[in-house]
Amino acid sequence: MSEPDPELIQTIKQRLEIIESNVTLAAEKSKRISSDVLILAVSKRQPLSIIEAAYACGVRCFGENYAEEADEKIKQLSHLTDIRWEMVGHVQSRKSALVAADFSRVHSLDSLKLARRLNSARASQESPQPLEVLLQLNVSGESSKEGLPAWEKDQWEGLLPIVSEILSLAYLRLTGLMTMPPLFDDPERTRPFFQRLRQVRDFLNQQIPGIGLTELSMGTSADYSVAVEEGATIIRIGQALLGPRIYPQGN
Repeated sequence: MSEPDPELIQTIKQRLEIIESNVTLAAEKSKRISSDVLILAVSKRQPLSIIEAAYACGVRCFGENYAEEADEKIKQLSHLTDIRWEMVGHVQSRKSALVAADFSRVHSLDSLKLARRLNSARASQESPQPLEVLLQLNVSGESSKEGLPAWEKDQWEGLLPIVSEILSLAYLRLTGLMTMPPLFDDPERTRPFFQRLRQVRDFLNQQIPGIGLTELSMGTSADYSVAVEEGATIIRIGQALLGPRIYPQGN
């Protein structure tokens, strides 16, 4: 396989430095340190050359949205043994075996049905290890958004039995929450939604002793600084880091 284009590496390196600087500033505002925040490079619809260039810049964690697309990339980049692949898109139940095999973390666990299927698929692997998962919540009430309902406080109690069952599954390890807020031109308008996700995490930690949820996957290219200010531990950065996505002709 050919070496990544030096100019492409330099472009991504410059973008990464800007993002890292913004994360540092945002973390300082919330009395945190930048190392508390993982920059997850969302590489859906990106060619291998872009992923390899980002890898050359030191990026090791990549997020994908589509199981089949990711599976092909993972196979072709298997020589990069320290890449960590994370699923950030909606997972169809029939794709659960593929997802359980390919990914080290799933951000988009949004039902008990999917939890059970991922657990079974992971258990069937040779020398199985628990799959890290984040529970996806809908904190905006938008019908277009995936995730368990959590936009009203009186919905939070309903999460407790769901979380308790997920915790009982031997081959899943629940470590936090994920959300996708509405998209605004002004990123400041996303702040209440990030605050809500943090509040739900704190509620669950209080109601279920020992659960120890720490991760908050929230914030994308458009609003990651606000997300970090509100406690994000994982920000999902696509085009601001990797550039425009390449979509098949006709899509």
